[in-house]
Amino acid sequence: MKPAAPLPLDVRLMNGLATLLFVAAGLLLLGAGLGWGARSPAFAIQGVSVTGDVKHYNAITLRANVMPRLQGTFFTLDVTAAREVFETMPWVRQAVVRREFPNRLKVHLQEHQAVAFWGEDGSSSMVNSFGEVFEANAGELDQDNLPRLSGPVGQSATVLAMYQTLQPTLDPLDLSVEALELSPRGGWQAQLNTGTKVALGSGGAPELLARLDRFVQTATQVTARYQRTPEQLASVDLRHRDGYAIRLDGVTTLDTPDIKKQ
Repeated sequence: MKPAAPLPLDVRLMNGLATLLFVAAGLLLLGAGLGWGARSPAFAIQGVSVTGDVKHYNAITLRANVMPRLQGTFFTLDVTAAREVFETMPWVRQAVVRREFPNRLKVHLQEHQAVAFWGEDGSSSMVNSFGEVFEANAGELDQDNLPRLSGPVGQSATVLAMYQTLQPTLDPLDLSVEALELSPRGGWQAQLNTGTKVALGSGGAPELLARLDRFVQTATQVTARYQRTPEQLASVDLRHRDGYAIRLDGVTTLDTPDIKKQ
């Protein structure tokens, strides 16, 4: 039996071309089908589940405020853009967004933990535990007696760190820092919960701590000389090299309104 004669070159070329055309047509049909399926209403995002330490939001509020702003279906949704939408919510610091087949999102939220107000009196800006400034409804705070911090733009973390450093030093006197300000020139000014204004001077934490500790160690004895207590201090100036100056409510001198403690 004679072997089959090879097909002519032009026939083989036509067969190969036909195969390629069939494959291309199949791929186009498959792509069209996948594209239609990806945009199908059956895969439109229908819900969101929320995890994390969340106090100000739940799935219902997020669905009402965020879902209308999301674009795409389970397959076409831009996860990065979705994360940015969640992070525009006032109390949200960070969001991690994942798809959950077939039509849901799973979102892990980290909220801002407000530890202080930021800026001038009346400002509703707040500082979180990372020293970052954020805007939210202060009426939703769990506590309204937060200290007020202020300083140059970009210095919120520095001011918060100084507040956290100084506050424990005042605990023996049962006093607390109600406000702390860093001036553009680097000077520190505090106001205590008693209304006492404290000029801390310039420098880093070690210098300010040394000055404040010197005051704390002697304030009770100094004020007792005038039948007063540290709570009755009107002002304290810690910028002196070898001591500090105080002004007591209801106490004056002939020479100066300040009483110098050496």
